[in-house]
Amino acid sequence: METFRLASGAEARLTNGARPLAVVLVNGGQAAEVEGTWSASLEWLVRRLAPRFPELALLDVRYRVKSWRRLELCAEDARAALDAVEERGAQACALVGFSMGGAVSALVAGRESVRAVVGLAPWLPDQLPLEGLAGRRLAVIHGALDRALPGVPGVTAASSRRGFERALRAGAEDAGYTLIPGAGHAVALRAPWGLQPLPRARRWAELLAAELERFAAGYGS
Repeated sequence: METFRLASGAEARLTNGARPLAVVLVNGGQAAEVEGTWSASLEWLVRRLAPRFPELALLDVRYRVKSWRRLELCAEDARAALDAVEERGAQACALVGFSMGGAVSALVAGRESVRAVVGLAPWLPDQLPLEGLAGRRLAVIHGALDRALPGVPGVTAASSRRGFERALRAGAEDAGYTLIPGAGHAVALRAPWGLQPLPRARRWAELLAAELERFAAGYGS
């Protein structure tokens, strides 16, 4: 794994090295304007899926500021991540957005190299422009028990479903909306002893793997 700074000032970690096919993974956020962190959910998924997809460059992003109040700043970091994988030879890219990363992915999906977007419990607020998803394959995976709790962020499935349907009307290609029974908002948490997968984490991984397989099969040489 290679860790480096993006042109925007954000950090990125590249797993599997440079490849013609790349997956850029972007994190969630919060209201407070705080320094970015690595996503435990995305990190756990990358560790689990990277050996299965050696043909895919997997790059996860640490924003400069992880706040939905600075959404455009997070989108700049995602664009810089796409720049980085393209400079390393990526010809086709998929975006994987967790929580607020769903909105970030929607904002940068109009990039020519982007072919597919996967939202993991994605935040797709009603005022978010979704025209950039036109012509892109869009899949949404959401925990059926997801909801905001006191002190704990969350996105309801009803909210992401509304965003998904709005994206289809904007021209996105329907790759399916899937609910995971028994799953909440996150896939994994960071514990003192390391990454701790949450209930149904393996199901999240299986569904994301299926989307990555379709991406690799559709755009591989």
